[in-house]
Amino acid sequence: MLKCHTLLTSSIAILLTAVFMFGTMIVAGQDRNARSVKGTRSPVLARNGMVSTSQPLATAAGLRILQQGGNAIDAAIAAAAVLNVVEPLMTGIGGDAFAIVYWKKTGELHGLNASGRAPYAMNLDYMKKKGYTAMPDSGVDAITVPGALDGWVSLMEKFGSMKLSDVLAPAIEYAENGFPVSEIIANQWQSEERRLARDEWAAKTYLTGGRAPRHGDIVFNKNLAATFRRVAASGRDAFYKGEIAEKIVKTIRDKGGVMTAKDLADHKSTWVKPVSVNYKGYDLYELPPNGQGMAALQMLNILEGFDLKALGHNSAEYLHLLVEAKKLAFADRARYIADPDFAKIPLERLLSKEYAAERRKLIDPDRAARQYRPGEAEQSDTIYLTVVDKDHNAVSFINSLFDAFGSGIVAGDTGICLHNRGAGFSLDPAVWNRVEPHKRPLHTIIPAFVMKDGKPYLSYGIMGGDNQPQAHVQVFLNLVEFGMNVQEAGEAARFRHTGGRLGLESGIGVEVRRLLTIKGHSLTTMVDRFGGYQGILIHPETGVLMGGSDPRKDGCAMGW
Repeated sequence: MLKCHTLLTSSIAILLTAVFMFGTMIVAGQDRNARSVKGTRSPVLARNGMVSTSQPLATAAGLRILQQGGNAIDAAIAAAAVLNVVEPLMTGIGGDAFAIVYWKKTGELHGLNASGRAPYAMNLDYMKKKGYTAMPDSGVDAITVPGALDGWVSLMEKFGSMKLSDVLAPAIEYAENGFPVSEIIANQWQSEERRLARDEWAAKTYLTGGRAPRHGDIVFNKNLAATFRRVAASGRDAFYKGEIAEKIVKTIRDKGGVMTAKDLADHKSTWVKPVSVNYKGYDLYELPPNGQGMAALQMLNILEGFDLKALGHNSAEYLHLLVEAKKLAFADRARYIADPDFAKIPLERLLSKEYAAERRKLIDPDRAARQYRPGEAEQSDTIYLTVVDKDHNAVSFINSLFDAFGSGIVAGDTGICLHNRGAGFSLDPAVWNRVEPHKRPLHTIIPAFVMKDGKPYLSYGIMGGDNQPQAHVQVFLNLVEFGMNVQEAGEAARFRHTGGRLGLESGIGVEVRRLLTIKGHSLTTMVDRFGGYQGILIHPETGVLMGGSDPRKDGCAMGW
């Protein structure tokens, strides 16, 4: 149950504490006012290991694990668990996760899909009988099986070098003994007070006296600490078959949902082969559907046919092409992305250079299209973190509840906020992504990884729903086309196209906005909807680790 005590603190104080606790290290990512490349900070440089997350305490926890002899996977799970405690509105074991792992010993990339499935009793008829005309955004019928915890355990079993109890220890420490709430997280938490107040256990767990914590308040979550202790002792079965599972099922069924013990017990993560496209000698890897990583790869393929560097970074002509490429990729996203166990997705065709050339021809350089139809594929929106260890094992990891505090429902006294990932399904029976029993919905959370000349080059990701493929491409091009460093590439002003409207950050000037309007783009004001980037680049010649962290979030990169 959450409790608060006021403490005057700041992210800088947190970082100073981390320095005293964990030794000499370098930190980047704390200037929240940076929105353009000019005057940006340099990346963090280190050789022995690096962690980049959206909250300093999580970054420090991951670094602690590396310094104790753990590898990148150990550190990533430790950081993810701490984020469940200190950034609970975004992430946790009540949600889903995905990861791309580079394993130095074999030189291979491994993908993990740890997304959960719909209950066996959830189908179109069930939703229709309950009166839904579209998938709900919250409540019990938006809850699918939480897949994250099985994903954490799967990663540890395959690649980890420490015990699960060791990597969960920092999270248990912060949940039991309290942590100071950082600034941006506090502001976001406050905006969800009404949502949390609607559920008895959500209010008991994440509000105190009916209000969310303020910046600098010390927060405890002893219920979540107890849950982590059970998991540390008994592993995945504590969550999917034991007392925790019983409380999840009871909470959902008491509120009219259909999840059963079998839905939880039958869940398993899936190891998958990452998919990629080559862009001027760089291979960008994403995970295959049911995630939306395909859209980022399609955008790159389409854009490869233009001289982007000559157009100038964030010029009207440049942004126009990126937005049109996004529209083309998202037309295919709407049609083709679904659970591959339920649909045969023609990825080879969709990611081919020939297909991209056909789609590229549809772009008018002078006029924005109102919409594009999906292409013929047959011929005839979270927390993100990344860790690289001293051996250059690397993990690109993302974990999410989808919306802030997910479904808005907490599973009794477990401290677990249940996600609303079922909102990603469709109720259109003609759509591949329609809701069906034991099926995974379209997922917005996607980790990314870049290889160059067969070697790991960049592990990175950006949070933010449908923003993620768009931002993946923007950051990638900032590095490859415009020569930015790993910090600059994430700080540079971004666009986000969603719902037919184009949002531009303040670093993109008035004249560019005017020219985009002339081209037919419908501009809108967006505040804090451009995601949060974290990235670690491995210098191809020296092997030095270079870390970047987004000032749009509270986080930082630390190396030693």
